[in-house]
Amino acid sequence: MLELTLVADTSDIKYWVAFNRIPRIGRVRFKLLEERFGTLEQAWRAGLSELCAAGLDSRTARNIATRKLQIDPDAELGGVVDYGARAITWHDDEYPTRLKEIYDLPPVLYVLGELRSDDERSVAVVGTRGPSAYGREVAYQLTHDIARSGVTIVSGLARGVDAIAHRAALEADQRTIA
Repeated sequence: MLELTLVADTSDIKYWVAFNRIPRIGRVRFKLLEERFGTLEQAWRAGLSELCAAGLDSRTARNIATRKLQIDPDAELGGVVDYGARAITWHDDEYPTRLKEIYDLPPVLYVLGELRSDDERSVAVVGTRGPSAYGREVAYQLTHDIARSGVTIVSGLARGVDAIAHRAALEADQRTIA
């Protein structure tokens, strides 16, 4: 489990969202940036040489420096808010406890609706985007039955099995998280 001891400032969230838009900036690099700069706002304001001095390889530092020119943190966070969602980081109390236990936990989650304590009892359903007719039927039936037993269905919202899982949970009048 990743040791998370730093506490994100809520005004820093727009920089979490902005960094999350940069390809190849995941758990390890988020943690490095936060440890070296104190806040992601300070990391965002850092120049190429400062990013390299913080321990990023030159390719990653150049990637960040280039992408920062194309990303407006205020606009990124504004887009999340305009959609009616909110962003949470692994420091937030509502970040799912069990998700914090995985090796490669996502630094940022986007939430539309609410996360509830009873969502701890959940199952992830993933699969192909192009299931056979039999695969579609089995995915639907299994997910529908699991959802009816009060288990929250979690999936990625992709076409195919993911979408079938969400539909099955909704048709069972149960919760689903994408």
